[in-house]
Amino acid sequence: MTLKNSRKRTLRERYLLEVFDKESHKPIFKVKLSVLQLLLGLVGFLTVLIASVILIVIYTPLKEVIPGYPNAQTREIMMKNALRADSLEKVIHLWEIHLTNLQRVLADKDPLAPGEVLPKSGAIDIPEINVGGRSQEDSLLRIAAEQREQESQSRIRGGTLQIEGLHFFPPVKGLVTSGFNPAKNHYAVDIAAPENSVIYAVLDGTVNFASWTDEFGYILQIQHENNLLSIYKHCSQLFRKVGDSVTAGSVVAVIGSHGTYSTGFHLHFELWHKGVPLNPADYINF
Repeated sequence: MTLKNSRKRTLRERYLLEVFDKESHKPIFKVKLSVLQLLLGLVGFLTVLIASVILIVIYTPLKEVIPGYPNAQTREIMMKNALRADSLEKVIHLWEIHLTNLQRVLADKDPLAPGEVLPKSGAIDIPEINVGGRSQEDSLLRIAAEQREQESQSRIRGGTLQIEGLHFFPPVKGLVTSGFNPAKNHYAVDIAAPENSVIYAVLDGTVNFASWTDEFGYILQIQHENNLLSIYKHCSQLFRKVGDSVTAGSVVAVIGSHGTYSTGFHLHFELWHKGVPLNPADYINF
């Protein structure tokens, strides 16, 4: 008990610390403190020192000199790799669509739409319409539309419009993921291609529409002879403006994945004659 009291007194006893001038021996600085106060002061100083070092490392470029911490160049490379990985994932999904549809065609089945093949995360923007059963009026309208389509095709093949003699330049090099299907209001072919693929004009003509829409991204529309009209949707960049003349095979845009109806990098290509949609696959070898 006496030993403990003696230690407590030692910690609490105050000592005098003085600093003298070397020549005059006059006291310059003096302070009275105990061993306990000295220890507490050292702990406080170390705490402030450690906190200051941590804040300097966190909020200044000094952290980049720490081994293992990524610098600005490394972070930029990581971001680019993440973007490349995302693009590769989309390309893989497109190949899955192509492989699945190829297997179904070989099995004499109808090909699937992209939204039925891609995972839910990749088909969030695909609108789902639940119309239930068809009414009698809807069935009659569909029959009438199919008859008009058949009449239009027969007029074309009968010589009213000599499209077979025209040389169409393929608009993009890629894979057809969704074909012409008027029954589903899809008056186009969807052609999947890698990111930054260029889009070509299919015939000579004049640009009569070039703008952005929320549904289809950048859209380019070219008027050709014989009342033919070609439309290019989901573009990421346009190289032509309204009024520009284009030649077949000239670069007019860049493929993209823009618009609420897009499920990946692809071109939505339409071909029209006098307000009647044509199946581009009948005239262009994709």
